[in-house]
Amino acid sequence: MTLLQDELLIGAEDPEGIRRLVHLADQVLRTWQPAWSPFLGARLQEEALTRLNNLSEIGWQRDGGYPGAERCRLLCHRNDNDGDNVETPSAPIQGLLIEGNFLFDPLSPEDIRNALQDMGAATGQIGDLWVRGDRGGQGLCSPDSAAILHEQRGRVRDVEIRCEVLPIEALHLPTQRIPRTLQTVEASCRIDAIASAGFGLSRAKIVSHIKAGRLRMNWHDVRQASRDVGVGDRLQLQDRGTLEVLSLTRTKRERWRVELRRS
Repeated sequence: MTLLQDELLIGAEDPEGIRRLVHLADQVLRTWQPAWSPFLGARLQEEALTRLNNLSEIGWQRDGGYPGAERCRLLCHRNDNDGDNVETPSAPIQGLLIEGNFLFDPLSPEDIRNALQDMGAATGQIGDLWVRGDRGGQGLCSPDSAAILHEQRGRVRDVEIRCEVLPIEALHLPTQRIPRTLQTVEASCRIDAIASAGFGLSRAKIVSHIKAGRLRMNWHDVRQASRDVGVGDRLQLQDRGTLEVLSLTRTKRERWRVELRRS
């Protein structure tokens, strides 16, 4: 069976990413062997699962190495004759320690990602990365990249880093937030107002995050603090989780009562 690629790509936000996953699905259909995608960003994951999850002979599962991971690998597999999923093989993901002295030069996950790519790791072979104080960071990668990076030295600006492969169980994984619902009343539905209330930060701080590219809406970069949000929109702020807009209701005083879910 050959998937109807052109039909699946109509209106795709990331046509090249969807095309690669269609090719992966075709491979699985031909060989009957399950296969893992590279690490994918959350936006592409969601689009892929929306477009490809209804294919009757194919099933998809995702795994980023820990619950709540943003960058995940998708497992593509054939469904059995009864339509049930096959047994899921373990995701090919390794833990990674990135050591360096960042006491006087603050580190960001993007700094780590750029350094690992300079050291030979491909973009699709790197999962989530997070900072651990001023001594460096940790993260997840594919076994192939783990073999390249293990005990290799590189640089983040003027700071030397050293990588070491660790079992995922040995990592200090990011804290998992318990989802909670909250309400606020705001003068407008501007993204800086909603994010300020939901994340508990000043509007000035939110604006600085927007300018630095750390705040996203529905996994898209946001550059305008004046942009309005709507019901169903989700805001992602680096290291602070996600906000989902559950409802927006006008009050008698022409303000907005906003219900949010933070996770």
